[in-house]
Amino acid sequence: MDTTSIVILAFALSMDALAVSICNGLLVEKLRFWYALRIALFFGLFQALMPVLGWAVGCTISDFIRAFDHWIAFGLLAFIGIKMIVESRSKQKDHQSKNCRHFPTLLLLAVATSIDALAAGIGFACLRMSIIGPVAVIGVITFLVCLAGVYFGNRSSRFLGDKFELAGGVILIGIGIKIVAEHLIKGI
Repeated sequence: MDTTSIVILAFALSMDALAVSICNGLLVEKLRFWYALRIALFFGLFQALMPVLGWAVGCTISDFIRAFDHWIAFGLLAFIGIKMIVESRSKQKDHQSKNCRHFPTLLLLAVATSIDALAAGIGFACLRMSIIGPVAVIGVITFLVCLAGVYFGNRSSRFLGDKFELAGGVILIGIGIKIVAEHLIKGI
């Protein structure tokens, strides 16, 4: 996977966290910098840690799945992308449950929004990629996106959060297709 794809993947993975950040910006009447910083730090940290965990798991099983690892990477990215698209289209939104004012809620949301990054880490292992660069990119981009998202949400309307999640899902499916296409072209 090239650098451009990693950056695009990082933005796509950060869309769940961005949607939660925007919702939290909407929920806070008087926004303080420390509040936005805390949300961005938690989401950025968990988005960076989960791929490492996924990569470790993927490395332990990669020898067994070498013949079809590109299909696994595609399947994981497509699954995550479809999940994001379905969630973005869901009519039942509970914005109050996404309130990060309390530490346990913030921790739970940071883990929940980074599960897709765990799956991406497994994909990195299947592609036999070093994890250091992608993890740094994913963490920094998620941090910046979430920091901006809290401020953006504080100043905008509620309908935009779902659009970001939809775009992230479509992008992840596209990256999965690109991985399979590259592997199939190399096989020719």
